[in-house]
Amino acid sequence: MFSYNTLKKILFRFEPETAHNMAECGLRVLGKCRIAKAYMQKKNYILNPRLTQEVFGVKFANPVGLAAGFDKNATMIKAMQSLGFGFTEISTMTPKPQDGNPKPRMFRYPEQKSVQNAMGFNNKGAHEVLKNLKKVYPFEIPIGTNIGKNKTTPEEFALNDYKSLIKKFEASSDYLVINISSPNTPNLRDLQNEKFITELFTMAKELTSKPILLKIAPDMESTVAINLCKSAVNAGADGIIATNTTIDYSLVPNCQNFGGLSGACLTQKSANLFKEIATELFGKTVLISVGGISSGKEAYERIRNGASLVQAYSGLIFEGPSMVRKINEEILELLEKDGYSNITEAVGANLK
Repeated sequence: MFSYNTLKKILFRFEPETAHNMAECGLRVLGKCRIAKAYMQKKNYILNPRLTQEVFGVKFANPVGLAAGFDKNATMIKAMQSLGFGFTEISTMTPKPQDGNPKPRMFRYPEQKSVQNAMGFNNKGAHEVLKNLKKVYPFEIPIGTNIGKNKTTPEEFALNDYKSLIKKFEASSDYLVINISSPNTPNLRDLQNEKFITELFTMAKELTSKPILLKIAPDMESTVAINLCKSAVNAGADGIIATNTTIDYSLVPNCQNFGGLSGACLTQKSANLFKEIATELFGKTVLISVGGISSGKEAYERIRNGASLVQAYSGLIFEGPSMVRKINEEILELLEKDGYSNITEAVGANLK
């Protein structure tokens, strides 16, 4: 039988970005093929009331979502249930079309099960992405929209980019995510300051009643990260997503000295910062954990540490399309072991 390990050997012969484009093509075809999509969905998409919960007023059939960065132009949404995901996040959109950074800009490290990307918010621009999104929204699973400023937008006008994106996407999204933590847009992380975050979320809450979250980087002191998250929540943020990719290049020997690392190399760093943030903010806002999650054990530990939801992306490259199903199956086993009838009982169990 044709296995993912066989497919992986073929895909890994190509440059990572080429392999990504091939995967996108395959998933777009899958989304249009009713029989294949139904077969894959029946195989991978777990419907179990023990995994179902309502988070910021939105129903999630399972807690595992596709992380930002994979579906850049809202072209693969129809295939997400076939991969087992309980929600998906498209990203990162900018007001104007953007080619991103020069190639090569994506690298894989199979021994470390990690990826490095310096894509730079490459996307077709808000107008084109919104046209794709409107074709499927509302969808069977929640759709999040991750937004960022254009590379050419000066820092002093960044607020205008986020304002236009919120107004454009809020009606066709179940939640919105503010991305000021990517390492691949020059000076973007400079916006991770309390003044800008307060201004941004104060403005955002005047523009939409949809849940709007802040995504933060893993490369700051925990006290700084906590204070930034508190500023966002105090200004109206509905949740925190921790974390984005890392620029700690000591995690992978002989990696590139630019771009962000993700995958297994990020697991511990992301988990540690998430735990610190959750210790301060659990019960005060919704927390979503992302970064190096590819197993049910790791996902469940983040859930017990305060995550209502988790996200994955890089793990798919190494584990294949059965990864999300396996994560959800393992979560169900762990819920049973701990005697919980629903996942909400496990959320934050380590903090109670």
